[in-house]
Amino acid sequence: MKIIGADERLAQPRGVKILVAGPTGVGKTSLLRTLPDLSRVLFVDGEAGDLSVQDVAVDTIHIEDWKTARDIAVRIGGPNPSFAPTSCYSEAHYKAVGGALENLDRYNTIFVDSITAISRLSFRHAEQQPEARSERTGAKDLLGTYGLHAREMLMWLHQFQHVREKNVVFIVILEKVVDDFNRFVEHRFQMEGAKVPREIGAIVDEIIVMDFLDLGDHKPTRSFVCKSPNPWSLPGKDRSGKLGPVELPDLGRLLAKILNREPVPPPEQ
Repeated sequence: MKIIGADERLAQPRGVKILVAGPTGVGKTSLLRTLPDLSRVLFVDGEAGDLSVQDVAVDTIHIEDWKTARDIAVRIGGPNPSFAPTSCYSEAHYKAVGGALENLDRYNTIFVDSITAISRLSFRHAEQQPEARSERTGAKDLLGTYGLHAREMLMWLHQFQHVREKNVVFIVILEKVVDDFNRFVEHRFQMEGAKVPREIGAIVDEIIVMDFLDLGDHKPTRSFVCKSPNPWSLPGKDRSGKLGPVELPDLGRLLAKILNREPVPPPEQ
């Protein structure tokens, strides 16, 4: 145990964990273009939906299975001493993947697109495990599958939560839920299961909703909603206290504002 002095704490590099939610097609993946110094950005592509940024020169890792997702998480987040020596996210796991992913330390921003897709990989992994079947009959146990999936996804997210020196941007689809009479019920993060969408708000620092909003001029304007409650009943959270209720849809400027840095001017068109 070590006490970190106030001056040392203030001098430590600090990143932000952001969940960017929005409906399909609003331009969430295109936010990659607004990040400064793309040489230090890692694009973690989980859904092969990068057509809108096909011309952006950024290093990329494709996630096509849950093993790759866990390997990336342990390499970025480091070993977790609370796990058993042979467990996932342990020291042994970290060392096992270190050679294959040894250059990840140079990135200061991890852009994960999207945890909607990655949660499906977690669920697919969970339903293939012994815990997903009844010990008595051998039949599929859906409750056990969802329980294992929730534990796997939350452990995965916690790996990124504790990377204090890096920015981590999670993209997620936001869906509008209506009842049988087409009346609005709630906005919901689109992920497998109910536990992870319910708990992810406590893991990230910021919940930002990107959508086309009527800001009073009756013209739909693409914007960031950063706080709740708000006139659109959208989820929002600002742990930094630096953001307004609505901000410009520019991820680079948003990070600069949260971290008290001068925003980097956008590239000339």
